[in-house]
Amino acid sequence: MGMHVIVGAGQVGGQLAERLTARGHDVVVVSRSGTGPEGTEQVAADVGDRARLTAIAEGADALYNCVNPQMHRWAQDWPPMAASFLGAAEETGAVLVTLGCLYGYGPVDGPMTEDLPLAATGVKGRVRAKMWRDALAAHREGRVRATELRASDYYGPRSSDQAYLGDVRFVRPLLAGKRITFLSDPSIPHAWTYLPDVAEALAIAGTDERAWGRAWHIPTGPAVPAQEVAERLCALADAPAPRIRRLPRPLFTALGTYSPLFRELRETRYQFDKPYVVDSSAFETTFGMAPTPLDEALKSIVAAT
Repeated sequence: MGMHVIVGAGQVGGQLAERLTARGHDVVVVSRSGTGPEGTEQVAADVGDRARLTAIAEGADALYNCVNPQMHRWAQDWPPMAASFLGAAEETGAVLVTLGCLYGYGPVDGPMTEDLPLAATGVKGRVRAKMWRDALAAHREGRVRATELRASDYYGPRSSDQAYLGDVRFVRPLLAGKRITFLSDPSIPHAWTYLPDVAEALAIAGTDERAWGRAWHIPTGPAVPAQEVAERLCALADAPAPRIRRLPRPLFTALGTYSPLFRELRETRYQFDKPYVVDSSAFETTFGMAPTPLDEALKSIVAAT
């Protein structure tokens, strides 16, 4: 068993910590508030402080980057944090496992695979692309061991209030028979990544050297429209048929004038304007992990609600 340091105690970091702890590892959870699941060591720290993060990660087998700044702060907050992670991994020898996203590809036609160029033109996509290029360069130079796991939009138990299919804005209102507002066209197929699958894939990547030295897509099921997800969710819960209202595009754009979140979402709106498909076959084949079937995942969500 080893020592694993997880930075971020949110919707992913907490579930990853629980998985690693259950497997007998010593787990340290680092966050600004110093919170974390039972059975872990909980440390309050600023991840941008490289010396502090290095001291915490001393002796660790793996260092997991599961943090996520506010979207409108990515350009300011990510570079120093990414440098801190990379520096701590280099100084301690811990494998750097970064939870990434798909923004770095930018708009694409067809299923996304890991060999696509990181051709994003938006600010957030360029920030994430540079983070991985820097980590990969350091890996190839022999200074660190690194990997990045990329997911699509999350859904599942303990999802945040900003998730498109999250508990607050999607699950609970629908199960209560209320009308919800979806920020884009709910009839367009979209890939959704189940949170427990995210945690499981990260745990694999931090303990299996076959994962190191490249990026991977976390096992993700077929693209399904949000409307269909809602219908299947409500049917499984014996709830009223879902009522979904689409937010008009002009209003979506106008809200960006006042809301930093909506302003940032303009940049990634392309993900919901046409089918958004993820090919995760590389990870599935290499590590023998399949994505949780949608109905099985929805049953778990209903049970946890």
